[in-house]
Amino acid sequence: MRGGLERWKRGVGSRGVRQALAYAFQGSCDSHLRSAGVDALATYGDVDGGGVTRFIVEAGTIHTDTLDEEGLRRWVDARDPETDERRGRDLTSPDADLILDGTINAPKSYSIVALITPELAAEFEALQDRLRDRIITLWQRELNARRGAGGRIREALHRIEVVELQHRRSRALDPHIHRHLWLSVKVQGEDGKWSNIDSRVAMKMHTLINAEGELAARTDPRWRHALARHGFTLNDDGEIAELAHAVRPLSRRSTQIEANRAVLLAAWRSEHPGLQPSPDQLHQIDRMAWAKARPNKPADIDETAWEQLIGDELAAIDPAIRSARSAVPVRGPSPEVLDTALLAARAVVEADARSASCGGRFSLFDVRAGAIRAVAASGVIADRADLHDVIDEVIRCALGLTVDLLADDGDRPAHVKGYVASATAALKIELAARFDELTRSGEAADEAAVIATGRDVLRDALELDARQVRAAAAIAGTDRLVSVTGPAGAGKTTMLRVAKCVLAQDGHRMVVVAPTKKAATVAGRELGTSASSLHALLADHGFRWGHDTAGAAIWTRLTPGDIDPATGRVYDGARRFPLGPGDRIVVDEAGMVDLHAANALATVAAATGAGIAMVGDHLQARPVGHSGAMACMTRRATAVVELTAVHRFRDPDYAALTLRMREPGSKDAALGVASDLHDRGLIHAVSDHVQARDVMVEAYFRWTAGHHRVALVTSTNEEADAINETIQQRRVDSGQLRLDRIAVGQGEQRLLEGDIVQTRRNDKGADVENRAVWTIQRITATGIELVSMGDSGDVRTVSRDYAAAHMHLSYASTVHGIQGETTDASVVGPGVDAAGLYVGMTRGRVHNEAIAIAPSSATARERIADSMLRGIPEVSIDDSVRAARAELGRAARPAPDPAGAELVALAEWMRETWHRLLELDRQIAAQHADVHGRPSSVDLAAALSGTRDDLAARYGAASQCYQSLVNRRSEAVQDAARSIHDTDIAAPHMDIRDRVAERPLRS
Repeated sequence: MRGGLERWKRGVGSRGVRQALAYAFQGSCDSHLRSAGVDALATYGDVDGGGVTRFIVEAGTIHTDTLDEEGLRRWVDARDPETDERRGRDLTSPDADLILDGTINAPKSYSIVALITPELAAEFEALQDRLRDRIITLWQRELNARRGAGGRIREALHRIEVVELQHRRSRALDPHIHRHLWLSVKVQGEDGKWSNIDSRVAMKMHTLINAEGELAARTDPRWRHALARHGFTLNDDGEIAELAHAVRPLSRRSTQIEANRAVLLAAWRSEHPGLQPSPDQLHQIDRMAWAKARPNKPADIDETAWEQLIGDELAAIDPAIRSARSAVPVRGPSPEVLDTALLAARAVVEADARSASCGGRFSLFDVRAGAIRAVAASGVIADRADLHDVIDEVIRCALGLTVDLLADDGDRPAHVKGYVASATAALKIELAARFDELTRSGEAADEAAVIATGRDVLRDALELDARQVRAAAAIAGTDRLVSVTGPAGAGKTTMLRVAKCVLAQDGHRMVVVAPTKKAATVAGRELGTSASSLHALLADHGFRWGHDTAGAAIWTRLTPGDIDPATGRVYDGARRFPLGPGDRIVVDEAGMVDLHAANALATVAAATGAGIAMVGDHLQARPVGHSGAMACMTRRATAVVELTAVHRFRDPDYAALTLRMREPGSKDAALGVASDLHDRGLIHAVSDHVQARDVMVEAYFRWTAGHHRVALVTSTNEEADAINETIQQRRVDSGQLRLDRIAVGQGEQRLLEGDIVQTRRNDKGADVENRAVWTIQRITATGIELVSMGDSGDVRTVSRDYAAAHMHLSYASTVHGIQGETTDASVVGPGVDAAGLYVGMTRGRVHNEAIAIAPSSATARERIADSMLRGIPEVSIDDSVRAARAELGRAARPAPDPAGAELVALAEWMRETWHRLLELDRQIAAQHADVHGRPSSVDLAAALSGTRDDLAARYGAASQCYQSLVNRRSEAVQDAARSIHDTDIAAPHMDIRDRVAERPLRS
C-alpha cells in the first residue's frame, strides 16, 4: 500500500476551503493520478450525504465523530467545527497549508479481489481500518508543532484531528479502493496550545507511513489467512498472484476511458464556450466515457449494475476468474528466524538509493522505512505488535552499516539526514584513492598548433578564446587527468572538436562518451563524430554490473578468456573501444557521472594507460546515482581549466552575471546576484503558486507566438504536469490542437497531434532515448509518430503501450528534463534548488527570468538568493558533515527539560558565587593587612569571614547537587543512545574516515 502526501493550501479568497468541500461532497476521485494541488482536486470525492468521519487522536487514544458540510468547512478553515472558534493564529496567506492529504493506495488486484469475493471485500476494509489507526497514532506520536521565535522549539503533540474519505472507484469508474486521510495542520501541543504542525517533518515522514502500509498489506495475519481461504497468494511485487494477469488489461480499458472522456469534455466545452462543467455534468461525462462501447450498458449506473458490468469485463479477460479456488496453506518464516543482518543490509541499500539528491545522506526515518519494507518483503506473517522487536533489531543492525555524520552533535530529530551508508562513504574514499594513483603531470599540446587547427576545423569565422585554447591543449596533451569545468554556454563542445583533431595529428585517439544515451547523441551530433554512453565503454572493457541479495550495486570485471555470464560466450577483450597510452577518454556532461561508473573508468584508465578528461559542470543536473565524481577528480587533476567566457548569450553582461550565479560564495554574494537580476527585470514576484503557473503559461504563448522556443523549468514533476495540461488545453481552445485523434501518456495524460512530449525510457526497438524531446506528428491506430525538436528529419515511431507507460507532455519540465537544451528564452518557476535555478537561467540565448512567490521585491530577491544556496552538491564526506549540521541547525529542537534548565540555572549561580567568594577573600585579606590593632577592622574581618563561610557552605552543597544532576542526565543520555545506536557509532571524537574504516564493507 502506497500513497502520496499532498498539501492543500488556502489560495486566494480561501479558494482551498471551497475546493476541499467540493472534493469531499461532490464528483468522483482518481487518486492514482498525480495531483497538482488544490486546483486538480476541485471536483473529486465520493462521500455519502451524511457527512465525513473525524478521528481525534489524543495521547494515543482515538475518538470519532461525524462532520456535516458546515462542520467540515469550519474544520478545514482551522476553526472548531462546533463553536467556530479560531484555533491558534489565523494564517491568511494564500500559500498557507490547510490540510495534508495522505492517500492509502493498494495494488489494483486488491480492488479486483474485493469486487469478486464479498468476504475479502470486508476483510480488505478491515485491513485499511487497522492501517488507518496505525498511521494516525504514528502522526500524533511522532510529528510536532513549532514554537518560539523562528519556530526553534519542537513541541510534542497531544492532539491531532484527521478526516477520512473512502472511495471505491476511479474517475474512469474502474475498481480502485483507496482512502484519503486529511490531517489538519492545526494541532494541539502538550502545552495545550493550538498551532500549526511542522509540515516539513510530515512530508519527510511519509516514507515511513508508506512503509507501514506495505507491511500491513503483506504481513497482516487476518488478511493473509482470508486470502488463503479463497486460494489467493501474494507475489514478489505484492500483487495477488492469481489476479495479477487481469490488472494490465483492465488498466488498458481505463486508458481508453480517459481518451473517451477527453473527447467528450472537449465537445462539451466547444458547445459551452467560456464555461466549466459542474460536478453533475462531470459525473455524466465520466459515465458516458465509461459506458462507450460497453454492451448492455444501463441508462444510469447504480452500484449493482456497475459491479455486474465490471464482473463481466473481468470474465472476458479470464472466464475462470470468479471460479472457486481451493484453500492454500499460509506459509512464512516466524519473526524469530529472520536474517536480521540481511534485512538490515536491504534497509540501508534502500535508504542509500533514496539519498542520491542529498549527497548520500539519509535520516532515521529513512532507515526505519527501509527496515519495515525489508521485513514486509521477508515473507513473515505476524501481527504488527509481534514484529516490533525484530524491526527494532533490524534498525539497530542497519545503523551499524552507516557512518553517523552528527555523532559529535548529540541527539537529533528523526527527520534530519545525518547518516550515510558505510559502503557509499567507502566508495567516495576509494574513488579518491584511484584518482590519486592516476595523478601524473604532463605537458599540454602546443597552443599555436591548437589555434592553427581551430582555424582549419571551425567554420563561420568561429575562433577559440584563450581559455578554450588552453582546455584543448590540455586534453590533447599528456597530463593523465584533465578537468575542464565551465558554465552553460561556455563553448565546451566547440573546444572538443579542435582537441580531437590535435590528438589525431599526434596519432592518438579521442573516445567521447557521456553518462546517458541522450547526452551521447547530443555530443556526437555537435562534434560530428560517433559518441557512446560511458556504460558501453565500460562494458566493452569487461565491466558487468548487477545487484547482490541485499539489492546493493555490484560491479565486477571480466578478464580475457572468462565466460561472460550474460551471454555464455568467451570474453576476449575490448573490441569497440581499444585504448592505449596517449589516448584520451573524454567524458562529456561529466557532472552526471555517478561514483560506481567513475570507479570503473579510473580502473580502465589505469589498465590501458589512457588519460581521462572530464568535461562538464558539477553544478548542473546530477546523476541518478551518487554524485561527486567530477569534483573528486578535479581536486586531483594536474591540468584544470575553467572556461569563463560564456558564448551562448547575446548580452555579454548577462553572461558575466551567470558566472556569479553559478557558485556564489556566500549569502551576501547570492543577494548581490539577485539584486542585479532584479535590476534587469528578470525576477517576477507573484502572490502564490497559481499566479506563478499563470505567468509561465503566458510566457509560453508569448514566445511561441513569435516562433521562438521557450524552456519552462519547474521544481516538481507535479507542477510541470499542471502547466503542461493547462498549455495543452489552451492550444485546444485556440484551435492549434485537434481532438479527433487522441493517445494516452504517463499518468493517463491526454496526448494530441502537435503536442510537445518527452520520452522517459531508452527503447532500442523504437530508437528513442530517455528525456529526449519530440513533437507528436501523427497518432495512428498502431503507434505514435514523433519528430525530434532538435532535428526535423529525425522521425521515430513508438507504440501506444510505450506512450502510456513512458511518455508525457513536456511544455514544462524539471531541471533534469531541460539539462543540455538550448532555447531562445527560459522561465524558472518558484521552489527550485541551486542547480534548477542555474540551469534554468542559462537555457535562453535571448531572455531568462525567475519567478518567486513573495509579497515584495525585497522578499523576492531573498527567495532567489536562497535558491542559489539550496542543494549545493556534497562532493566529499566533509561536505556532507557540513550539510548535515546545517540541516540540524534549521530543525526545531525540544525545549530544555527541567533537569537541563536546573543545571543551567545552578551553573550560573555557582559561577557568580565563585566570583563572590574570590571577592570576599580579597576583602578579608585586605582587612587583616590593615588591622593594626583597630577593633573595628577586626570586627569587619570577622563579619566578612562569617559571610564567606556561609556562602562557601552553600557553594559546596550546590556543587554536590550539580554533580548529581550531571550524573543523572548523563545516564539518561547514554540509555537513549544505546537504544538507537551501537556503541561504535556513538564514538564522539572519531574521524569520519576512521569510522568508515571500522565498518564491515560488502563486496
